[in-house]
Amino acid sequence: MFRKVKILLGILFCLVNSIKAQEHPNLILTQEGVEQIRENLGKVPFFDSYLKEIKAEVDAEIETGIHVPIPKDMAGGYTHERHKKNFLILQKAGVLFQILEDQIYADYVKEVLMEYARIYKTLPIHPQPRSYARGKIFWQCLNDSNWLVYVSQAYDCIYNTLSKKEISHLENDLFRPYADYISSGNPQYFNRIHNHSTWGNAAVGMIGLVMQDEELIQRALYGLKQDGIETNAKDNDGGFIKDEGGKAGFLANIEAPFSPEGYYTEAPYYQRYAMYPYLLFAVGLNNMRPREKIFEYKDGVLLKAVNTLLNLTDSDGEFYPLNDAQKGMSYFSRELVSAVDIAYHYGDQNSGLLSIAKKQGKLTLDDAGFAVAKAIADGETKPFVKQSMELTDGPLGKQGGISILRSGSQEEELNLVAKYSAHGNSHGHYDKLSFSLYYRGDEVLQDYGLARFVNIDQKNGGGYLKENTSWAKQTIAHNTLVVNEISHFNGTYETGSQFHSHKYFSILSDDGNQLISAKENNAYPGVKMHRTLLMIEDKRLDNPLVLDIFKVDSQNKNQYDLPYHYFGQIMSTSFPLESQSTLLPLGENNGYQHLWLRSKGKNGKSINQMSWFSSGTFRTLTMLNSPEDEFLFTELGANDAEFNLRTDPSFIIRRKNTAATLFVNAVEIHGNYSPVSEIAINATSSLKNIKTILDTKEYTAVSIELTRGAPIQVILSNQNPNESQNHSVEINGKTTRWTGPYLIQTIKE
Repeated sequence: MFRKVKILLGILFCLVNSIKAQEHPNLILTQEGVEQIRENLGKVPFFDSYLKEIKAEVDAEIETGIHVPIPKDMAGGYTHERHKKNFLILQKAGVLFQILEDQIYADYVKEVLMEYARIYKTLPIHPQPRSYARGKIFWQCLNDSNWLVYVSQAYDCIYNTLSKKEISHLENDLFRPYADYISSGNPQYFNRIHNHSTWGNAAVGMIGLVMQDEELIQRALYGLKQDGIETNAKDNDGGFIKDEGGKAGFLANIEAPFSPEGYYTEAPYYQRYAMYPYLLFAVGLNNMRPREKIFEYKDGVLLKAVNTLLNLTDSDGEFYPLNDAQKGMSYFSRELVSAVDIAYHYGDQNSGLLSIAKKQGKLTLDDAGFAVAKAIADGETKPFVKQSMELTDGPLGKQGGISILRSGSQEEELNLVAKYSAHGNSHGHYDKLSFSLYYRGDEVLQDYGLARFVNIDQKNGGGYLKENTSWAKQTIAHNTLVVNEISHFNGTYETGSQFHSHKYFSILSDDGNQLISAKENNAYPGVKMHRTLLMIEDKRLDNPLVLDIFKVDSQNKNQYDLPYHYFGQIMSTSFPLESQSTLLPLGENNGYQHLWLRSKGKNGKSINQMSWFSSGTFRTLTMLNSPEDEFLFTELGANDAEFNLRTDPSFIIRRKNTAATLFVNAVEIHGNYSPVSEIAINATSSLKNIKTILDTKEYTAVSIELTRGAPIQVILSNQNPNESQNHSVEINGKTTRWTGPYLIQTIKE
């Protein structure tokens, strides 16, 4: 009897889920959500105003007629941009039909889809042979997947207005062959662990949900069968398509790239791009297949990832340009608008997210967007507070990571971003132990980002430029050590992908000194690198002092270059400069061929300073030098006949013919200057001297003398990071004792 009851309950459960899955709309916008939105029209100002804005946009587009041209262009060309506009407008038109119940929107969606259905089966592969996986509508399957992710939402919204014959036509002549083409037709694209495949998985899965096609849904979740899939091709970015041990599909693309905290190994720019398919497919699964419990998968990592991504932004909301990244991309992007709304509605309703939504000024016109707008109208908004944080890399959080050190209010914030992560798939750069520095949203020391003009046809069809490989990925393009003018891992993707740096220790604080220390032992044979970055609070300084202690261990003598990629106008140097009458590239390979040597200097002193001015404040680099150190001022642009690179400046400390060594440098942001008052305040550095007072295998101690008051002393344990370990060293005849891997103290005279 009990067995019969279980069987009946099982059948009933399947029927309930089947009935729920057959409702339309129920992919992203649900029937319950539509009813709630309609009942509250005119009562929720944020939602009403944005609805009006979208209605005007779609109405204007409908007036222009139906435009489904035969594809021919790369990114940025007419046909590319037209088809891209189509999928964005179709998604919005479908939503407008549901909310406003105006048949004109459903008719428009149907007419456009019918035109696509008319031509799709006869379309050849896209004529531009640039992609490892060419699409039919676009030059690559990635963009074809974008189209289907958006259009599946529109189809769900108008599904109930279509006849059985129209549904059959659209699914047999458009949607099913479309899904087959980007999946089984391109396994080298679909069966990967990469943001490309996430879009493909989501596209196939979302249309599968709307069509109730179980085969497509399973294909999306778990990937294609592995037999016969090519694994040694290269993608558009020059990275090898790796065999991931049989793992593929949407769930594998959640499992592998995300760390437990939600850091995406390809870094923020591509995490932002991938969050749309991740979250939209997840919402669809949550609504139509709740038994999957997708938002609980991997301990809820998809919703955690939204919070992580928001914290990977500067004071202006722009993502830190780690790995391949276009500068200026921010949480104002459409992907983050949906991510914030979804995280609020399907997560723990963090009211801090509402303040981000208000800044974005946009919503998704669905259940999640309405929930956000309603909460804002009800006065539930609280500030989103970004804090110093540590983000591990790798699926288990054991492949290094990223540390963000913050100090000050958001408007006056100083951010230090330290990178000691895994390579980051094909979008990774050769920049172990690099860091960048921001003040008030302005780059003090920059990461170059990518060499690409996204969707600008004049620049390589909007694709990656060759300089992305020859410059942007190379080690010299980052603020980290280069040995013998060779990039880390010799600039070889297969080698670099096998290794990651290791965090040594870190101290993060909302109020006080902060440190991140990491080691890298594999970037160069026989060379071990240990970098400790400190943000030291002292009332005598306008801002926290950034101290950079870079310890290098090697048995062989090498040339070491430590670049600092600054912005602004040089104010002064403590060493004489020798201008170059003839501009020549600094080197021949590994990014050096792109650097003009503009000026150089040398003076044999142990302490030197270089000051520059940018964005209203002064910045000073104070250096502890070896007598033979050279100072090189360079500028991008060499061997760049097509002007693909920015003309950014760099300052390089060069140390030749040296084995084990120690670099100690301090970055100070101070003073201000107004062109209106023409008054410079605190324009000179407050640092007078830096001395190494101890440097052994076990300990490094540094003394920093300011222009007034007692010096600051920093002692680091180089071998034992244990927080409970007791230490004792003798310095200048005095014994100093402390507990933990570091000590920062003010030495009274």
